[in-house]
Amino acid sequence: MKLVAVTSCPTGIAHSQMAAENLLQAGERLGHDIDVEVQGAMGTQDELASDAIAEADAVIITSDTSVSRDRFDGKLVLKGTVKDGVNNAEAVVKKAVELAEAGKTGSVTFGSGDDGEDADAGTDESSGDADTAESDEPVRRGGDPEKGLFARLKKLFS
Repeated sequence: MKLVAVTSCPTGIAHSQMAAENLLQAGERLGHDIDVEVQGAMGTQDELASDAIAEADAVIITSDTSVSRDRFDGKLVLKGTVKDGVNNAEAVVKKAVELAEAGKTGSVTFGSGDDGEDADAGTDESSGDADTAESDEPVRRGGDPEKGLFARLKKLFS
């Protein structure tokens, strides 16, 4: 299967490259042809050719910044975070292949990138996170609040 991907993070120094490398390795390990574009502080690396996009069965976007989707009109677009590309690249590729083989089109959100953009997708609402969506526990993000920037500033100026 032919896949294309775009990775991007606000700084664009390390995480987007790690996600790109992991997506490439996972795609090749699973026997798929994958091209990955990296967008970051230094501009765009390995920009996707229009031919590659036209031939692609699915588009994977692992990004913590906005990525223009104009060039992916009519394609299945899976959207997640850079963290998904770094930590779960194989699952991301498998999800893209599964949805493409099912003939799905539109935009689908997966993994930790739950930004609600799958409203126009040709898929059902669940993107593999049904267990976490039903949990009554609040989602905690970040580390220890006692070690955070505001706590340190408060301590410094007290």
